[in-house]
Amino acid sequence: MAFPSASVSKNDRDGPALQARAVQARGVEEMISLKPLTRRIVYVLTFELFAIALSTALLVSLAGGDAKGSLPVAVAVSVIAVAWNYTYNLLFEAWERRRKAPGRTVRIRAAHAFGFETGLCLLIIPLYMSWYGVGLWEAMKMEAAILLFFLAYTFLFTWIFDAIVQLPTGHAGAIRPGSGTPAM
Repeated sequence: MAFPSASVSKNDRDGPALQARAVQARGVEEMISLKPLTRRIVYVLTFELFAIALSTALLVSLAGGDAKGSLPVAVAVSVIAVAWNYTYNLLFEAWERRRKAPGRTVRIRAAHAFGFETGLCLLIIPLYMSWYGVGLWEAMKMEAAILLFFLAYTFLFTWIFDAIVQLPTGHAGAIRPGSGTPAM
């Protein structure tokens, strides 16, 4: 059974308020539909809030301290990661425009990921060294553990988020409202 779209006022369509409507999709009875910018903001905020809580717990176990000592580091790392993500992608996309690249190959995507993670490590390792009073090797081991954690966390979080919040209309994997089938 397909659910009809909820009525949306002009203020809801034009404002930043999220629009919720029910659709039958991927075995989920209801999905939340957001404008693309709102979806990105909700994604980043929820991703980072859960990341801070989970990475605080991981840092507590790695550093052997308490949550009070690791929470500020988790928040700082989150802020650094968001700022670096924004900055790195601006620079990378400017580089792509200068190259007039027709698309992102697997090789370009791998270089993008490697460059992003390398830059993030260079920003975060000194923070671990300073905050926890550890040497370079110990800080690198902490960062490696966090990196592996985020590899799994990002995959799972995105999977769950996409099951709850509908992809924007026109996206290759988006669900056509009321149909339960991907839009093509």
